[in-house]
Amino acid sequence: MDDDTAVSYQAAVHGSRVLSASGREIGKLEHVLEVPQLDLFDGIVVHTQDGLRFVDPDRVEKITRSYIKCSITDAEAANLKAPDGPPVYHVDALDYSGGSLHDVIGRMFGRPHWKRDK
Repeated sequence: MDDDTAVSYQAAVHGSRVLSASGREIGKLEHVLEVPQLDLFDGIVVHTQDGLRFVDPDRVEKITRSYIKCSITDAEAANLKAPDGPPVYHVDALDYSGGSLHDVIGRMFGRPHWKRDK
């Protein structure tokens, strides 16, 4: 499969480049919003230099394994709104720092560290 082959939103790769209609990079894919019970694509959240921004599903033209092409202009990209809703958490598997007893016991039992996205 080459990098230009369209894939399902479920196969979108975290960190993929998100491009405007002109081909300029807006940011990187943070995560895909979906309603799994309905198999419904609900948009993407993009990590930009200004923070997290939301792109509506009808503005996403093509998803590939290396990039996501949107139909928004560069001016619209600069004015994207921040996502609203409940906070998103992710596990940082590389966060094994700290010398406290709490940190040492956590590492012994392989407890992941949950981080709240900003």
